[in-house]
Amino acid sequence: MKTAPFAFLLLVFTVFAQADERLTCYELRTYHANEGKLEALHARFRDHTMGLFEKHGMTNLIYWTPVENEKNLLIYLLGYPDKEARDASWKAFRDDADWQAAYEASTTDGKLVARVDSLFLELTDYSPVSVFPETETAPLYEMRQYTTNEDKLDDLDARFRDHTIGLFTKHGVTNLPYFHLAEGQEAAGNTLLYFISAPSGDARDASFKAFSEDPAWQAARDASEKDGKLLIKKGVQSTFLKTTDYSPVK
Repeated sequence: MKTAPFAFLLLVFTVFAQADERLTCYELRTYHANEGKLEALHARFRDHTMGLFEKHGMTNLIYWTPVENEKNLLIYLLGYPDKEARDASWKAFRDDADWQAAYEASTTDGKLVARVDSLFLELTDYSPVSVFPETETAPLYEMRQYTTNEDKLDDLDARFRDHTIGLFTKHGVTNLPYFHLAEGQEAAGNTLLYFISAPSGDARDASFKAFSEDPAWQAARDASEKDGKLLIKKGVQSTFLKTTDYSPVK
C-alpha cells in the first residue's frame, strides 16, 4: 500500500482541526474510583452522566481507561466554548434533579469516586487536530506529557512544529491533539501534553524505534539542544489508553 502524501495528510488534519472550532477550552478529568466501584462508575457515565453533560452544553470527546489499570482510573476529555461556559455548564449539571437522583441511586452502597483530578488545556498552534477522529477499529492510544526545563517550552514547541510531528507521521504514528496547560495551573509554562495512536502496541513500538533511529530526528534533536537539554530528567510520562465501550470515539 502506498503511503498517503504528506500534503494529503495535512489536508485531512486541517479538516479535522476545523471540525469543532467552537471549542476553545478543554478539560482532562481523571477519576480515581474506589475499590470495586469502577464498573458502577462506568454504568453511571453510560446511563446518565454523558447525556446530562450534553444536555448542559458540554461536549463529550473521548473516554478511556489505562491499559494497565491497577489504580482504577477513568480518564476523559470534555470540550467547551470557553471557561465561563464550562463553569455555567457544570453548575447547571450539578443542580439538575436528574443528576442528583442518579448520584444518590449509584452511591447507596458507598461513594464511587475517591478523587477527581482536573487539567484545563489549550490547543497548541501546531496541533494537527482539535478533536479525536472516528476510527474503524479502536487503536491503542497514548497520552504523553513532557516537562521542560525553565524557558524551554517554546523550543520544544518549535521542535514538534517543525520536525517531530512530520516524522511521527512518516513512521506510522497518528498525531492527535496537542495541548498546553491553561495559565494559572501548576507547571503551565513548562508542560506539553499530547495524544497519539497506533494500531497496536507492537506497531507503536516499531514506529518509535524507526523514529528514534531516523537521522532527521537525531539532527533535529541535537540542533534543538545545542544550548542545553529541553526536558528535565525523566521529563516524559507515558500512559497507554483504551477507549471505554461508551466513548463517543473508539
